[in-house]
Amino acid sequence: MSDSTSDPSKPKSTPETPSDSAKEAAASSSAADKTSAPDKASAVESASERIEDAAESIKDTATSMWEQGKAENAGAGGPLQNVSQDSKNLALLTWVGTIFFGFIPGLVLYLTKKDDAYVQDQSKEALNWSITLMFGYLVAFILSFIIIGVLLFPVLGIAHLIFCLLGVVATQKGETFRVPWALRLIH
Repeated sequence: MSDSTSDPSKPKSTPETPSDSAKEAAASSSAADKTSAPDKASAVESASERIEDAAESIKDTATSMWEQGKAENAGAGGPLQNVSQDSKNLALLTWVGTIFFGFIPGLVLYLTKKDDAYVQDQSKEALNWSITLMFGYLVAFILSFIIIGVLLFPVLGIAHLIFCLLGVVATQKGETFRVPWALRLIH
């Protein structure tokens, strides 16, 4: 007859419980932590130095790009020399007309006022913005079939109003105005 109980003379082998394994792992990791504390401090210090170097490099790059952009666009965004009041008024009317009539005022002045560089420039910008806005409305119409486009229509309308009003203010002062994110299709 075989006895299912273990023989007292044999050593009892007990399987490790998860808590015993966890205790051993914690003890070994705490021992490793105690030995590598100076290594961690030096690693943190090294990483901190690398981050500071990278931040300084990014700052230098951004500063040089800013200076390069200012040099390339000298005069853009600021008042131009020798802009007549008539040119300012026509450019202002271009932007006001763009609010209500879309691309038509920009196109008319672009085709008719070839002799006035300021009006030509601002009518081109208004025309480029109108074309960009038409593409935006087309995308919003297509996306309206999945509801997202319905949300884009008011966003585009508000952006149109804001950019045209910024154009009005800039041309009133005789400054060149560039709409951010406009497609530059007409050069």
